[in-house]
Amino acid sequence: MAMREIRLVASFGLLLGLAGAAWGAERFGIGRPATEAEIAAWNIDIDRDGLKLPPGRGSVAHGREVFAAQCASCHGATGEGGLGERLVGGRGTLASAKPVKTVGSFWPYAPTLFDYIRRAMPMNAPQSLSDDDVYAVSGYVLHLNGLAPADAVFDARSLAAIRMPNRDGFVPDPRPDVRP
Repeated sequence: MAMREIRLVASFGLLLGLAGAAWGAERFGIGRPATEAEIAAWNIDIDRDGLKLPPGRGSVAHGREVFAAQCASCHGATGEGGLGERLVGGRGTLASAKPVKTVGSFWPYAPTLFDYIRRAMPMNAPQSLSDDDVYAVSGYVLHLNGLAPADAVFDARSLAAIRMPNRDGFVPDPRPDVRP
């Protein structure tokens, strides 16, 4: 089967599946629309500009403590990697044959680092860190990458002000910005 035919069959199957799910919910009375509160609980995304960062603050020093307790078992004591991805180093390697993609070399915006940590980390208990802890860990990871001093304290304004080394390393999205 040619790749085009495979895509066509997969698309058709997806459409049937979606139609079947809607029909099943109607016919069998399963499922319900999400409430505003349920939607709000999951509507926690942070854009690159940081405008939706929550209140709170965290120091690099506190981030070191939280990182040791919650992150180091996967990412290594100083973010060098282990079971989890490497978080530090790699500057100047992106154009090489073996790029090292880390927070310090690849990540374009600091507020999205907050977003990722808050949503997905620690892997065994995502969304379990307080916003203050997430600010602190974000600051500590930035510090490990030489992007923040050891005495820094981060909040929405200071985190959004960090200029990441690879901010201009991506091709701009040509689509219109439709953010609310």
